[in-house]
Amino acid sequence: MHIPDQESRGHTLPTRIYLYVGLALMLLTALTVAASYVNWGEEIGGGFATNIIIALLIASAKAMLVMMYFMHMKYEGPLIWGFGIIYPIVIFAIMIGFISMDVFLRVDPADAPELSSERQIDAPVSQDRAANRINYEIDTTRTASN
Repeated sequence: MHIPDQESRGHTLPTRIYLYVGLALMLLTALTVAASYVNWGEEIGGGFATNIIIALLIASAKAMLVMMYFMHMKYEGPLIWGFGIIYPIVIFAIMIGFISMDVFLRVDPADAPELSSERQIDAPVSQDRAANRINYEIDTTRTASN
């Protein structure tokens, strides 16, 4: 709400600042695209999660630029900065935790233990199923001998 007797605090910035920020955003976007072509897991270790962390760090830098200059958060008080900085860092850490759990706890189907048919046959079987299995085996031997 605007009170007529109060002076407003305008945050008028020169156009060149917006152009520099726009240029920085374009360069960071180009860096994101370039980084996507490199398998950072092989280059510096850490697997596929390293690629995700690098992409999220670049995206965080771009979001910070937008927040500081286009949303004029650079000129706000410390309480706003606390919510504007601390909250995204906490969310970022939580997301990295979830992504890491997903990536590092996966099991490659080729490495998974194979279930053999012997295990299934040796499993306890109810009397009805055992009788049906015997009858099926008898029927198949009769059909094969005929």
